[in-house]
Amino acid sequence: MTESSATDSDELDVRHVSKPQRHPLIFSRFASLPPSGSFVLVNSHDPKHLRQEFERDHPGTYTWRYLETGPTWRIQITKRTAAEVPRVLGNAHALLNGGQSADAAGAIWRLEISQRQLDANVIHLQPDGQIGAHTGPDLDVLMYVIAGAGRIATETDGASLEPGCLVWLPRRSGRSITAGPSGLSYLTVHPRRPALSIDPAAASVTSA
Repeated sequence: MTESSATDSDELDVRHVSKPQRHPLIFSRFASLPPSGSFVLVNSHDPKHLRQEFERDHPGTYTWRYLETGPTWRIQITKRTAAEVPRVLGNAHALLNGGQSADAAGAIWRLEISQRQLDANVIHLQPDGQIGAHTGPDLDVLMYVIAGAGRIATETDGASLEPGCLVWLPRRSGRSITAGPSGLSYLTVHPRRPALSIDPAAASVTSA
């Protein structure tokens, strides 16, 4: 059923675009829109997964209106704002107190928004757990201790860690982190790394 029409220049027809290129093409078109600008997405099915990605990455900054619902699907997507809007992503204390970290170790939360300039993780170490001595990545990392206690060792010395500690981890610095008897949970924030194929075991070591 058709509610309205659009010119060819308003439309983005992805029916014959390969699947790996489809969503990047759509999000690129969305990013190029001015505020209040829109385009009509033409697809062979209801793009429910795309809608989920829009809601994950752009909540509050777009509208989604079905113009035609089969056999050809046409959806008008409108950009509401010039930039992304600030939003609450969660609560670190609730994450830890909710029991999700009871048997977990490593990254128990990460920033998953696709279009971002930062990477962020909440790392949890079990009691007396350790991230062994290693050289950090080629970027500065800010570490904030949320709960528990422990110690960070450096090439020359070290420091105790407790809730509220803010720790600067300079790029390429050597360090190791050891949790105390109550475990250790902390947030790390740093510039986003270029997309790489990294072994998961190695990634868990360099998260600090």
